[in-house]
Amino acid sequence: MLTAAHLTKQYRSANGQSLTVLDNVSFELAAGDTFAIVGPSGSGKTTLLGLCAGLDRATSGSISLNNIQLDDLSEDERAEVRNRYVGFVFQNFQLIPTLTALENVMVPLELRGDPDAETTARHWLEKVGLGSRLDHYPAQLSGGEQQRVCIARAFSNSPKILFADEPTGNLDADNAAGIVDLIFDLNRTAGTTLVLVTHDLELAKRTKRILKLKGGKIESVAETKAA
Repeated sequence: MLTAAHLTKQYRSANGQSLTVLDNVSFELAAGDTFAIVGPSGSGKTTLLGLCAGLDRATSGSISLNNIQLDDLSEDERAEVRNRYVGFVFQNFQLIPTLTALENVMVPLELRGDPDAETTARHWLEKVGLGSRLDHYPAQLSGGEQQRVCIARAFSNSPKILFADEPTGNLDADNAAGIVDLIFDLNRTAGTTLVLVTHDLELAKRTKRILKLKGGKIESVAETKAA
């Protein structure tokens, strides 16, 4: 489902020096795998996720997602791949404040030309426990409820792979536990491949494999008891 081969990402600083954020990172994921990327702040976790999802390009190396070589594609073509095959759950929700919960979930479906966008969006919002909150705007929802809207939106496209970047980072412990259970339950039911970026090692241990980054390099890759 996902192959990262010798990924390196460098940035040019203001004074002209080159900064290496990722250095020769490689791994493979089969369909249905659950995988965590962990490491201290600045280790390259979010950069790696962005490259794998086609949100950014590597300086060198390659990414294959669902047997599609992302490196060869234009920005528009990569956006099309994301819209078809990828779901996202972010730490900061990224909901459109002027749209209701229902409308926020409908947006990617409508972009795909789904004639049943509203029906599908209602189904997923009910599935995440927000059937009575369809017409509420993000500001009228708690943090946990907003993240549930994001999860409904992510799964509404029936993605092949879900990228979750610190999905519980802005939530209290009770809400965080509920969100984690929801992601893993839906992921298991849908058979989606899961790539989870987290600083929480206990959360990471719920996946089958953990990749640990340090200074942009792979420090270790280990299977967990969940494997």
